[in-house]
Amino acid sequence: MAAGYLEILRTRHAARLLTGTLVGRLPNATAALAIVLFVRAEGGTYSLAGALAAVYGVANAVGQPLLGRLVDLCGQPRVQLPAALASAAAMAVFAFAGTGSLPVAYAAVAAAGLCVPPLEGGLRALWPSVLGEGDQVHTAYAMDAVAQEVMFTLGPLLVTLCVSLWSAQAALLVVNVMGVLGALSVVVSPPSRAWRSAPREAHWLGALRSSGLLALLGAFLFVGVAMGSITVASVPYADDHGGDVVYGWLMAALGLGALLGGSVYGARRWTGEPARRLRALVALLAVCYLPLMLMPDAVAMVLLTVLAGVFLAPAIACAFVLVDRHAPRGTVTEAFSWLVTTFTVGASVGTGLAGPVVEAGGALWGFAVPGVAGGVSLLVLAVTGRVLAAPGRGAVVAVGSENDPNRAAEPRFSSGDRA
Repeated sequence: MAAGYLEILRTRHAARLLTGTLVGRLPNATAALAIVLFVRAEGGTYSLAGALAAVYGVANAVGQPLLGRLVDLCGQPRVQLPAALASAAAMAVFAFAGTGSLPVAYAAVAAAGLCVPPLEGGLRALWPSVLGEGDQVHTAYAMDAVAQEVMFTLGPLLVTLCVSLWSAQAALLVVNVMGVLGALSVVVSPPSRAWRSAPREAHWLGALRSSGLLALLGAFLFVGVAMGSITVASVPYADDHGGDVVYGWLMAALGLGALLGGSVYGARRWTGEPARRLRALVALLAVCYLPLMLMPDAVAMVLLTVLAGVFLAPAIACAFVLVDRHAPRGTVTEAFSWLVTTFTVGASVGTGLAGPVVEAGGALWGFAVPGVAGGVSLLVLAVTGRVLAAPGRGAVVAVGSENDPNRAAEPRFSSGDRA
């Protein structure tokens, strides 16, 4: 398992790009927690903290595909670094101004979320030019998904450490400075500076012109709903089985499951149709959500939560392959950013939906939501199976990449199918 990942990391620039991207995404990964802790330290209410975190999330969901389109048009350094600086500056305004002026606080948080650089989509656009075509790119997608789980585990620990050693204000500033340094490390690298998106025809829909991409977005909206609902349904369960410590273990178990599943998935070279494989992975994901409704004792529930997370990272990694296949020529960064945005919006919808469900029926019905959402996601993939199985609009074979530094013709598309 480790051999495949080590082979990738030994490739020139790969470790730097992966590390820089993860560090650059720390502000986004920890924003909700950092905002809540800061507002609490300022004497604000949890309602205010939740509202500010929600504003950040919505702004981020809007900004990612827009900035992704700019990256495709202008290149990575011209967009990623200015966006990182603008986001960090806006968060610094929030950190120093506090919550004394609510309009300033809301505006600063919104600007910070809107300007988060699309480093995640940018990295996936770079992998083919760094690793070449073939199985290594697919393994890199899996490694990327695994690394995300590590970041979402260690990021909150870093924030809480900064709060305990210094202050919540310092945590906001430190994390965002690290984010700028991570983005800087990526954009000054030779692959990022050399990368250019393929030529595209102007169209206001951009990547959303692809029916295959729309099918993926529809499916992963409901995967996001499932993940968001689990975080809410786990709260009343934890209240009855040990409190905050149990809740922390459940959330860590979810990430551990994704980490294990992604590691195993990326260690194997997969053959066959990725659309069919994605349906199988989402089906397993939905099935593994159902045992959560048993709500056994805390230890068994943690184990079931690990199982519930096992197929998440493999499903995401497989979706990356399909995004690369179906993204219209010249829109690869935007397409990956749309997937991130859709998943995030789905998670927000899931948290909002699970709240009333838990209040009406308790944790049992709350844990039913992810199973239903997983089933709907599978239904979307089944209905759109022919669209996803197609190699791309006007495609010949799905083996090329638009990131060819020699500007070779992309085998996936006909010459008339530029977007």
